[in-house]
Amino acid sequence: MRDTYSPPPRGGEYFLVLIILFALGASMPFQAKPPLPTGLLFDDVYLQHLSGDTGHPERPERLTAIRDGLEQAGLLKSLFRIEPRRVTERELELVHKPSYIELVRRELSGFEGLKELSTGDTLASPESLQTAEFAVGGVLNAVEAVMAGKVKNAFAAVRPPGHHATPDRGMGFCIFNNVAIAARYLQSKHRIGRVLIVDWDYHHGNGTQDTFYNDGSVFYFSTHHYGAYPGSGSAAQTGEGPGAGKILNVPMPPGAGDKEFLQVFETRLVPAARNFKPDFILISAGFDSMRDDLLGLFDITPEGFAAMTRVVMKLADEFSRGRVVSVLEGGYRLDGLAESVVAHVKALQGN
Repeated sequence: MRDTYSPPPRGGEYFLVLIILFALGASMPFQAKPPLPTGLLFDDVYLQHLSGDTGHPERPERLTAIRDGLEQAGLLKSLFRIEPRRVTERELELVHKPSYIELVRRELSGFEGLKELSTGDTLASPESLQTAEFAVGGVLNAVEAVMAGKVKNAFAAVRPPGHHATPDRGMGFCIFNNVAIAARYLQSKHRIGRVLIVDWDYHHGNGTQDTFYNDGSVFYFSTHHYGAYPGSGSAAQTGEGPGAGKILNVPMPPGAGDKEFLQVFETRLVPAARNFKPDFILISAGFDSMRDDLLGLFDITPEGFAAMTRVVMKLADEFSRGRVVSVLEGGYRLDGLAESVVAHVKALQGN
């Protein structure tokens, strides 16, 4: 049979077709987009950094405990995997002085065994330099995944930790400041104006505070045990110059637990964040604040970490389009670390 041609409808026929199509469309169920997943940065490269013998608290087993805990909780399959990468020199220089970067490269290249970084308190192995470079680069990839809309938020399980590293000194198990570099990267690459850093590690993040003390575009909030290592973080330290009022230290007493921390988050962090109006939120997720940690005296349970996470997420939904990247800092009792991270990740997922 020969194909026939029918001319398009005109006049009243055209409007009748539109009405029919509209009616059909209105009757079809609304197809909502599936929610974005939470991202996870984890890679075996972060196991290569050795910081002492098997008794040292900052050891590779911290990450394998986290991985195993997430797997046993049935979470690994639901998380979007974020790949690591090596940080560039220019990205390191967003926070660290070239002279310090040169010192690190010189001291952590071409040796065998273990050695301490000359700036103090940080043991390293021949693989530590590469691991530290991939830790920073991986966190920046997590930031990119959030900014690109691939994930709604992310947790970066990296080593070595970073919040004690100042612009010109590695200390406290830290070589490069992962979170501080991420904040500067957001500002330089993505033109993010205001970044909030929430640090609930047992120890004060002196390196992060030093980086932004005179800044004003980054708000640093920290709960910690004032008097513990490294001895900084008094409530009187609030920033200077453009940074005045943009540092909020809330020292907590030994034994403080879920109730006390949640109250501080709701009564101190929330008003400060609402006044600051962050465009992006970073978490220095130190789980050495947990109950019975090897290096801490706080009493936070996994449920407490989940509750604090939800407070941060509400702020992110209010001001930051939900954009949060959480980066591992401390946490040294392996079973408690795994349970706490599982609770934290579930909260990031909205559970």
